[in-house]
This record gives sequence, structure tokens and C-alpha cells, in this order.
Amino acid sequence: MVIVAIESHQGALHMQISTIGLDIAKNVFQVHGIDAAEKVVVRKRLRRRQVLEFFKALPPCLIGMEACATAHYWARELTKLGHEVRLMPAKDVKAYVKRNKNDAADAEAICEAVRRPTMRFVRIKSAEQQGQLMQHRTRDVLIRQRTQIINALRAHLAELGLVAAQGNAGVNELRAIVTDEQDTRLPIDARASVIVLAAQLEALESAIGAIEKRIKMQHRSSEASQRVEAIPGIGVIGATAIVATVADPTIFRSGRDFAAWIGLVPRQDSTGGKQKLGPISKQGDRYLRRILVVGAIAVLRRAKQNPGKYPWLTQLLARRPFKVVAVALANKMARMAWALLAHGGTYRAPELAETA
Repeated sequence: MVIVAIESHQGALHMQISTIGLDIAKNVFQVHGIDAAEKVVVRKRLRRRQVLEFFKALPPCLIGMEACATAHYWARELTKLGHEVRLMPAKDVKAYVKRNKNDAADAEAICEAVRRPTMRFVRIKSAEQQGQLMQHRTRDVLIRQRTQIINALRAHLAELGLVAAQGNAGVNELRAIVTDEQDTRLPIDARASVIVLAAQLEALESAIGAIEKRIKMQHRSSEASQRVEAIPGIGVIGATAIVATVADPTIFRSGRDFAAWIGLVPRQDSTGGKQKLGPISKQGDRYLRRILVVGAIAVLRRAKQNPGKYPWLTQLLARRPFKVVAVALANKMARMAWALLAHGGTYRAPELAETA
């Protein structure tokens, strides 16, 4: 137990602080601190520039925060000052908010939740881990922008009767029309507009290529990423994203826990001893979930072309809708990825496993 001197309206008070709930934001932070007897000893609003100075003056204590993008930075900085920092999912903290929501109530709820023995905590990410994940997030944003530009380019040219087939070949055909000044089908004013879109599209493709090059370099330097990439449906992008997101796979007890964290398991609405399963929960990391489902769809398309090579999927497709099977396969891919990361080894195709 530590003694801390804090300025109040009555002067300097000596208080015993054991746990602090810190509600973080862009500029205004709320502190809620209690002592070992769970008595509130400090409620304080801090500006961003005051946060580190405030906690630097405190002896080590337990600090709870809701897990978000900036929480990992503050967790690293406060840990350097000797404090024990725990991050929690915001959804789990919500249950401890009393009545109306405000910064003070949120900080109090965080302080209460961080001391619960059943609370689930989020592993603090390193700056390097956040940097690797930032490459994936940036690539995802640029791909969405590229799709918007392509849709706009197609729509504008379709107004003038200029259409092309789907896919990259069709886009390249439209870009050739835009850049060809001898093509009289495109009015001057229209060309001046869509050529800007064409230039923006070229810049986006160049930026996406540069990021993907760095991701591939990251993949080649990671032995774990190369082992995960061997699983059908998980390419370089999926493997590097999984390895960067799950730095320590042992925080999950099993592959099912990992799949549940991604949100690839049914959502339960059971009562009275009756099991009722609904659609997938869609909890956890939506980026990983999307990558796994897209990869599973690619595997299913190959399975339709070569049914003998994928007997399990062929039988499942005969009984269940395509998208349901895709989610089931994505769940299986997540479990296999966890097994490789947690227990080591390399992926073996089913036919090789049967003959071993």
C-alpha cells in the first residue's frame, strides 16, 4: 500500500491509491482511483499533456483501461513508469456502467471491472506489432478507395455508352479510352474529369503494390508466417495478419477459442436447457474474419472444379448452402492456424496425413 499526496480544494491530502480506472480519449482523460478498502480517493480530469506527469508522481498501482487503438500506446508508457496496466474489451466493461454514461461513470466502471477475477484482458501490443498491423489496415483502406474509383470511372463512362467487361481487363480497356486523346467518343470536358480518376487509380495501385511488397518481405522473414501460409485458403496476406495479430497464441486455450474470438462460431441464445444456435457471433477481429472467409470461398470454388480432391467439402456442399460451408471452412482454417502457432509443426494435406 502506498501513500500519495494529491492537491485538492482543501489543500494537500494524503491518500492511499491501489487501483485506478482511466477513461482515455483524444484530449480529455478521466481518472477514478480507490484505496485498498475500495473507498474513492480521487476523481480527476486530465488533459492529454498532464497524463504522464500525473502518473509519474504516483507510486506503482493497478491501472485499468478499455482496449482501443490508442490504449496500447498509453499502456506501454504507463508500464514504463512502473504501473501494472490491464486492458479490457469495452463490451465487457459496459456491464459495470451505472445509469447514465459519461466520462466519470466510465472511469468508475473501468476501476470496478479491472478488479473482477473473471474479467478477460487484452494483451498489450508492442509498437512493432502495431506497425505490422498498420500495413494491413492501410492496404485495406487503399483497396476500398481503389474500388470506389473504379466504380466511379465505370459509371461516368457508362453515361456516354462506354462500357467494358468486369475484371482488370475491362478496367484497362476503359483506362485506354480515357488516355487516348484521339478517341472522339469521349467529349473534352468528360475526358478532363475522368482522366483525374484514372491518375488517382494509378497512384492507388502503386501505393498498394508498395505495401504488399513490404508485407511479402515481412512474410519471408517470419518462419511462423510461412508455416501458416501453407494452409489452403490462407495466403501471404492472411498469414502475416494472423501472426501479427496473435503474437502469443497461448492466450487462447484451444483452436475453438481462437475461432470464437474471431467470431466464426454460432451465437447462442439458449435457455431452459435447450440449445439454440443462431448465425455467427461476428465478434473479435473483423479483418481476420473477412480474410479467412474470402480464402475459404476460394477453396470452395476449387473444390467444385475438383470434387475428388476435397471429399469433405463436396459432401458438406451437398447438404448446406455455399456461404454456410465457407464459414465452416474458415472456422477450420482458424483452428489449424492456431494449432500450428501454439504447438509448432507444419501443415500436412489430408491425403498425406492418412498415409503417414
